[in-house]
Amino acid sequence: MKLKIVKYSILTCLLSAVFYNNTYAQAPVDSNYIFSGYTEKVDFFNKMPTRKGPIIFIGDSLTDAGRWADIAPDLPILNRGISGDISFGVLARLDEIVKHQPQKVFLMIGVNDLKRNVPTSFIINNYKKIVSRIQMESPRTIIYLNSILPINSSKLIEPFRSVKNEDVAQLNRALKEISASNKNVHFVDLHKVVADKDGQLRADITSDGIHMEVAAYIEVIDYLKKVKAL
Repeated sequence: MKLKIVKYSILTCLLSAVFYNNTYAQAPVDSNYIFSGYTEKVDFFNKMPTRKGPIIFIGDSLTDAGRWADIAPDLPILNRGISGDISFGVLARLDEIVKHQPQKVFLMIGVNDLKRNVPTSFIINNYKKIVSRIQMESPRTIIYLNSILPINSSKLIEPFRSVKNEDVAQLNRALKEISASNKNVHFVDLHKVVADKDGQLRADITSDGIHMEVAAYIEVIDYLKKVKAL
């Protein structure tokens, strides 16, 4: 009788484990970075002449919107932002970045990953891969990891409702750790410029709670110069 009870208990545990795994298995990660805007921009970048030793800003729409060269015409800046891009997309287009052997790169990516509910662990892992690839193929490049910007929850538009400042904070903590453990990699805390006292994206520089007004990039450039990143 006791043997039957033990067998029944084991069977119950096994069935419960199968049920749990089937019910709570992690959903597939949305890592697809291919869309018309991405392929068109990458094709355009690849056709541009190679410039030795530029300063490259890499990212999504938050980078693409920056008129970096207009704000700092004295610096050899290339804008490699692609609206809608994700960390997987940046990782896939590094060939075009490293061919320039840039003196500096400024990387900020991840908000669209969060929008798609990509786990922060995947984003962090992609950052590590991006840093490693640049260091391997352009070893003299100094890498700046710009903090992922906060959102303004009261103004945030519906498509980005899945982006939470708690996840942004977790990613930024990881970026600090990556910079601390790699030579020539530096973390830049842009929250000191764009965040309000509550840690939200300043209401006066955003209309949708996620993107910044063009004029705000002047403050960003000024801050990067102040901390001697530029």
